[in-house]
Parts: sequence; structure tokens; C-alpha cells
Amino acid sequence: MLHRGQESTDGTGGGELTVPMAWLYAEYIADELLRTGDLMPPTSFEFRAGRDALALTIYLADSGDELSGIRVVTQLDTWLSLTAYDQPWQDWVREHMARRTAEATASGAPAPDLELAAAAWRWLEETELLAPDLDAVPGGGSVPGEDDGPKVWTPAWRLGLPLGHLAIHLF
Repeated sequence: MLHRGQESTDGTGGGELTVPMAWLYAEYIADELLRTGDLMPPTSFEFRAGRDALALTIYLADSGDELSGIRVVTQLDTWLSLTAYDQPWQDWVREHMARRTAEATASGAPAPDLELAAAAWRWLEETELLAPDLDAVPGGGSVPGEDDGPKVWTPAWRLGLPLGHLAIHLF
């Protein structure tokens, strides 16, 4: 029997807390992919943006709620296609978040995974980071040898998504 303060992973109710294992696993996979790619310091906002964007992709792509049993290698192609530059990733996230929210509301069951995913999505949408202007004309305005060309404030997801995509490629 679980006592108050202990956590349950089976969601059986009875006042116990439900551990958001699917979200934590997605976040762990994303963190490991980014660390393996060694693209930036893990303490940076850019790393967080990449981790959250990748974790959202991993979590929402798991339509069968089998995330804890998936094999990362078999999912890489799916994650690559979802995070590709020419894909409307943010629309895909909004649609899948809405679907998951509707399902959770209909079931009435606690949805701690969804709550963490929603918090990550809010952060990615509402936080702006100063980043290189990826849409700038090459060679326009920066002095040769300088690494700080034109910069713009951009939503965190716009910076995190290509970092997550690159991390998958480097894995």
C-alpha cells in the first residue's frame, strides 16, 4: 500500500500521486540525444529549447501510449521527419496537444504527462531567445571572421526544433 507522499505509476487512484513516466521518458531521450550531439552547454536556454522541442515530438508521436517500451533507434526516422525544416511542426504540436487534452478531459483520469507537456509547449511558445537570424541573406552585413551576424528575437521552439533535429542526425 502506498502512503501519502509516495508515488504510483499505475494511476489506480485512491489519492496516490501519478508519476508522469511517459513525459519523463521522452524528456530523458531528448536530453540524451542533445548531450550526445554536444551541440551546446546543457545549462543554456538553447539546450532547454532543444530538449523541450524534442521531448514534445517524442511524447506526442507516441500515439499508442507505449513510450516506455519503445526502442529509440526504431523511432529516429519518425522524429526526423516531424522536426524537418519544411514541416509545420508547431501546427502538428497544437493538433496533437488538443487531441490529447480532449481525450484526457473525456476520460476524467489524471494527466500529469500532458500537464508537463503543456507547460513545455507554453514555455517554447512564450519565451523568446536572441538567436542568429536563420533567414538572413548570406554574407549580408557581418564582418568576415565575426561569428555574430544578424540576430533576432525568436520563439524558443524555432531555435530548439533545428537543434533537436540536428541532435537526431548526430545520434
